[in-house]
Amino acid sequence: MASPLSKPLAELAAGLRAGAFTAADLAEEALAQQRLGAYHHVDPERTRAGARAADAAFAAGRDLGPLQGLPLSVKDLYGVPGFPIHAGSPARLPARFEAAGPLLGRALDQLAVVTGKTHTVEFAFGGVGTNPHYPTPRNPWDADAPRAPGGSSAGAGVSLAEGSAVVAFGTDTAGSVRIPAAWTGQVGMKTTKGRWSTEGIVPLSTTLDTPGVLTRTVADQIVAFRALDPAPGPLPSVALEGLRLGRCDAVFFEECSPGVAEAVEEALAELAGAGARVRPLELPMLPEIVALFGQGGPVSTELYFFLREELPDWYAGLDPNVQARIGDAGNLPAHEYLRRRARMAALGAEAAAALEAVDVLVTPTVANTPPRLDAIATTESYKPANLLCLRNTCVVSYLGLCALTLPCGRDAAGMPVGLQLVAGPHQEERLLAVARAIEAKLGSAAERLGAPPL
Repeated sequence: MASPLSKPLAELAAGLRAGAFTAADLAEEALAQQRLGAYHHVDPERTRAGARAADAAFAAGRDLGPLQGLPLSVKDLYGVPGFPIHAGSPARLPARFEAAGPLLGRALDQLAVVTGKTHTVEFAFGGVGTNPHYPTPRNPWDADAPRAPGGSSAGAGVSLAEGSAVVAFGTDTAGSVRIPAAWTGQVGMKTTKGRWSTEGIVPLSTTLDTPGVLTRTVADQIVAFRALDPAPGPLPSVALEGLRLGRCDAVFFEECSPGVAEAVEEALAELAGAGARVRPLELPMLPEIVALFGQGGPVSTELYFFLREELPDWYAGLDPNVQARIGDAGNLPAHEYLRRRARMAALGAEAAAALEAVDVLVTPTVANTPPRLDAIATTESYKPANLLCLRNTCVVSYLGLCALTLPCGRDAAGMPVGLQLVAGPHQEERLLAVARAIEAKLGSAAERLGAPPL
């Protein structure tokens, strides 16, 4: 018999309300599936208590929202009352960081059930998903060798893939929701900066941080988005016939691992066969925005400032890869910091204007296949893999756009490939509607990719 947790979110919510199963049933099933190292901290009794509270509310006739009784994992950057927070560092952060912010608070107010705090790259500053302070969560798509799960929300996608959660809270500064979603065969959306509050989340970049969630399907993403967004708008009706898909080969399709671009090409051909129109789109600002990312943008300086002001004792013990990325950011002149932010805003306006010619831009979410952990064991080998995996996603973040990734196939190594859909700022509802139409044609992750070997 299939586990209830394999059902879509809408069916899970309906089953809980119909009494087909209980939140306690779901919690026990989720706890039993924690086997791939996704979690930094678990508290089974607290999880069970949360499930009992959700069941008691149902029994009393109290329906608090779509997430009531559903198991969700939370990245260890979020404050969760009753759970310690480390932000990927060896030491526990002060208690002031443990309070829940508005976004997670909306889930907790609905009596969603927290299955644990998932691993993150230290202070979220990395895209591959490794952290020398803790074991790396196992990417379930390679049974032969440990591969990177994607970061910085390293445990988020793994928690969904193993079945220990049905919604995973992450954050995305330059790709940290989309990369682990793509590399583990999940769906993840980067919201427009400012749409969802970052209060209650340990910051990496005050300029770019955005909260987000990973789900197993676009349909689940829509349920989660509408449950969490403070003012969700209606989703427009979107058909593939006549849908304008912009394609920019410059940057996005360059240096791809074998099979990555090919999987995207195959998906685009299927969409074109269903009536979508794939057209070239020129984005001349891409080289400059990639160069700004390579210089550290505003992110390195903002993390340096946060650590020096809020957690000065943490700096000396940082992951060497994180320290290397911060570099001499503390010495960046104020005029250069402001110049970078001004250029990002100007180039973002140009990109948003260019995107008005299409419904969405389509790209590979991540150019490279998830690397084997032994291939990125040194700072020298880590750096190029990390920069390449962030390239296609960081562009979206630095330009102030919103984006969603969904699975579209497997690469030559048998690892999942994500299709990134990019839209202008504040177009989340339209982005979700387009993604829903595309998923209906390509199939869900389970249909498109099959089951992971682990």
